[in-house]
Amino acid sequence: MTTYVALLHSIVLAPGRRLVMADLKAMAEDLGFAAPRTYVATGNLVFEGDEAPIATLETRLEAAFQARFGKPVDIILRTAQAWRTTAAQNPYPDGNGQDVGIRVMRRPLGPEALAMLEAFAAPPVRMQIVNGDLWVDFSGKPAETRLLSHLTTRKLGIGTLRNANTVNGLARMLGGS
Repeated sequence: MTTYVALLHSIVLAPGRRLVMADLKAMAEDLGFAAPRTYVATGNLVFEGDEAPIATLETRLEAAFQARFGKPVDIILRTAQAWRTTAAQNPYPDGNGQDVGIRVMRRPLGPEALAMLEAFAAPPVRMQIVNGDLWVDFSGKPAETRLLSHLTTRKLGIGTLRNANTVNGLARMLGGS
């Protein structure tokens, strides 16, 4: 069995209606995944399953989500090992965990994305692409920067943003290698 981390792009089902994490775990169980568990109520799911291509599992999860909850949602998957590596490669470990974020990407970003985003990132914001994912130290509240509104699927491709506290919390939840 392989342990996976699934990150949902959005857990808002409709105005005023958010996904309940128990329902997300039930969906994973119905798909035959073992030991589903969530981390904070923001669409982070950890589960075990047979080894399969990541894209196949993402498609399966997204189809099940659409069927069960009536809304399409992008779901980004990583193996536990890949997630632990991602957490360990935070280029801004000195930053505030709430103000450092990563846009976890389905397809790796290239340097052209960083060049495009630099126009919206006023100092002291720092950015770096690590293994195709975009790390940002907002150096303050992300919502108070111009950059946040440019970290979209339309501009960057399918991905989802998590803060460093969540990244590290998921890594702790996964335990050792």
